[in-house]
Amino acid sequence: MKGFAKRTEEAKEYYFSAKLREVNQLISSGKPIINLGIGSPDLSPPASVIQALQNTASHGNSHGYQSYQGIPELRVAMAEYYEKEFGVSLNPDQQILPLMGSKEGIMHVSMAFLNPGDEVLIPNPGYPTYRSVTELLDCKAISYPLLSDGSPDFDLLEKQDLSKVKILWVNYPHMPTGHRGCKVLFQKLVDFAKKHDLILVNDNPYSHILNPEPISIFSIEGAEEVALELNSLSKTFNIPGWRVGMVLGQENWIKAITRIKSNMDSGMFLGIQRGAVEALRLGKNWFADINEEYEKRRKLVWDLATLLDLDFSKDRSGLFVWGKLPANKSAQELVDWLLHEKNIFITPGEIFGEEGKNHVRISLCLPEFKILEAIKRLKN
Repeated sequence: MKGFAKRTEEAKEYYFSAKLREVNQLISSGKPIINLGIGSPDLSPPASVIQALQNTASHGNSHGYQSYQGIPELRVAMAEYYEKEFGVSLNPDQQILPLMGSKEGIMHVSMAFLNPGDEVLIPNPGYPTYRSVTELLDCKAISYPLLSDGSPDFDLLEKQDLSKVKILWVNYPHMPTGHRGCKVLFQKLVDFAKKHDLILVNDNPYSHILNPEPISIFSIEGAEEVALELNSLSKTFNIPGWRVGMVLGQENWIKAITRIKSNMDSGMFLGIQRGAVEALRLGKNWFADINEEYEKRRKLVWDLATLLDLDFSKDRSGLFVWGKLPANKSAQELVDWLLHEKNIFITPGEIFGEEGKNHVRISLCLPEFKILEAIKRLKN
């Protein structure tokens, strides 16, 4: 055998892929692990969404290959969702491409625009997949720090050589910090992208989670000239395992991404598409109900974070609490101590970049009684 591809040596296994093996082994050995590390919603999707999936799956003609662009009803539902929730008008036939997960969309977008040697700006801390996909494509990932309000340090970026930079990744509400972003910031991002001829990609899967004012990058005038947006049904409608996302943008960019995507999958199962249509048409009450539940959990996680002596902000969005440790403490040591001594798993911030060191991330994706049990363990 003549050897593996070089990228297999350089790419690290995704943190949760490896770490959850360890956690699951501890569970298999009888350890009562409370997993507050991963952001996989434990709440059920709406009954009507499940019913739409079941109804479609029972039809004998529902199991064949589907369109690479998704059924028209799904694209229309996505367009209606953006109009209703963000006040953004999109053409469902030209500006919307359903995806089998927005994480997969990061690869599709990157493959559509990047050549080896191109450079990409990635938030630090930020979602690790931005960096790993960039490096898998033989491109250079350049981290940019976030200021205390969660915005990029534009002054620092302006001092850098951006001539080889092609994509600027942003993510608001931001994961892991929970910074919400705002229209003023989005306008600065659009202006910056125009000035430096960049493709601005906003990754927006937490738009409705504990976020009082959901916004889209396309709410900014002129954004359609420079921006794409990824979104997902995983967090918003409690269906992460269904793998339903979307990428939105100008027609010729969507066509280019479709050329890549159509060579990487064979379309989304029809039942999942029908369920996604039903989800996207839910009303405001759905978001109010899930956020009421997450609000209760977050208050308990704040109590947990206080017991851990973490410094955290209560003015954030998303499915996590992001906390900073005292200067004399190590995040990795805390994570290991909690896992092996208290049977509690949380995430070390360093996996999100150098700026995440001395931080930890705690998930809201467990019922209240589990979080209360974790608090009890810390007190004992």
